[in-house]
Amino acid sequence: MPVALITGSSRGIGAASARRFAAEGYDLLLVARSLADLDGLATELRALGRRVETLSLDLSRTEAIAPALAELLSRGLLPSVVINNAGAAWTGPLAAMPIERWQWLLQLNLTSVFQVCQAVLPALRQAGGGRIINVSSHAARNAFPEWGAYCVSKAALASFSRCLEAEERSAGIAVSTLTLGAVNTPLWDSETVHSSFDRRAMLSTEQVAESLLYLARQPHSQTVEDLTLMPAAGAF
Repeated sequence: MPVALITGSSRGIGAASARRFAAEGYDLLLVARSLADLDGLATELRALGRRVETLSLDLSRTEAIAPALAELLSRGLLPSVVINNAGAAWTGPLAAMPIERWQWLLQLNLTSVFQVCQAVLPALRQAGGGRIINVSSHAARNAFPEWGAYCVSKAALASFSRCLEAEERSAGIAVSTLTLGAVNTPLWDSETVHSSFDRRAMLSTEQVAESLLYLARQPHSQTVEDLTLMPAAGAF
């Protein structure tokens, strides 16, 4: 059975992706903060005959990531696909952003991805290859007022993905970014995000999950370095 590791998997894009991958026969390694939400999702997916291992982990806690993932990987499921989906946003002018919030956002959107990749690379190399998919945003290519820190974090994530791809290609490990326009997720309800966009015109989490599955199922003879998915209404 193929195995997918998905971060931020208790809700939104992560939960939709877990359901989509399970329907396609993947066993799952699910990582998120909320153990209760993870347990509910795991019960649902195990009913489909899938093996599901869960890990409650706050990716803002730098020191906790490596040992927690080592324990998860020791349970016997080794991922062939790793989806770095967890992330956050903060809205407000850069000049007024507290340094603690800047460090928190960069940890979640960039550094934790680096740490997850470091943790899973030995298993992927041992298996002869695999695929890492980092969920990015069209904010990586644009400058949106009040979203500066988010833009910076996603631009850095795109660069990290390209560099990792260049380093790991010889080991059979492909690295892709899924670059997204606005998606209707719980991110918009976060206390750190203030916006008034019409969420009805945004992408659905199910559409994003389908794109992640498309990237995951690419043959080993090719790679899609970046796939951009935008709402038909365009940028918000």
